[in-house]
Amino acid sequence: MTEKKEKILQSALELFAREGYTGTSTSKVAKHACVSEGLIFRHFGNKEGLLDAIIKEGEERAKTLFSSIVFETDPKELISKLITTIESFSKNSEDFEFWKLQYKIKWETEKYNEHKMEALQLALTSAFTKLEYEFPELEATILLVIMDGLATRLCLQENFQVGPITDFLRKKYNV
Repeated sequence: MTEKKEKILQSALELFAREGYTGTSTSKVAKHACVSEGLIFRHFGNKEGLLDAIIKEGEERAKTLFSSIVFETDPKELISKLITTIESFSKNSEDFEFWKLQYKIKWETEKYNEHKMEALQLALTSAFTKLEYEFPELEATILLVIMDGLATRLCLQENFQVGPITDFLRKKYNV
């Protein structure tokens, strides 16, 4: 990706998060990124193409973030790695800001790719099956919903303490 294209995406992400998707024009993004508006149209087609590129970047980062979890063969270690991910999410300020902005855009635009978590869902279901849980698929879904809820609380509530909840989850799943 070119430096200017990256700068456009970062500017759009910041402006969409701060001023809202509907409240941000492509001309405002261009000005913030110090590029011409035509360059935005050349790279992304239109404002929705820009939004789609931001969402796609989030999905690619999520794949990278979850890849070590998905390929973990030890079921307890897989669950532990997922729980640890939410803790590290809150500690890396640059990554945290990126994810916070992604969540805000998701909420405003109501664009949510429900298929992006399928690999993680399958891996967790397999882990809970190996651990002989009665309802492994539901257990996997519940844990993913909890993790998404924790990420949401981290984004919305200043000084939210994730530690007590992750400690509880480690005890619950004995990991």
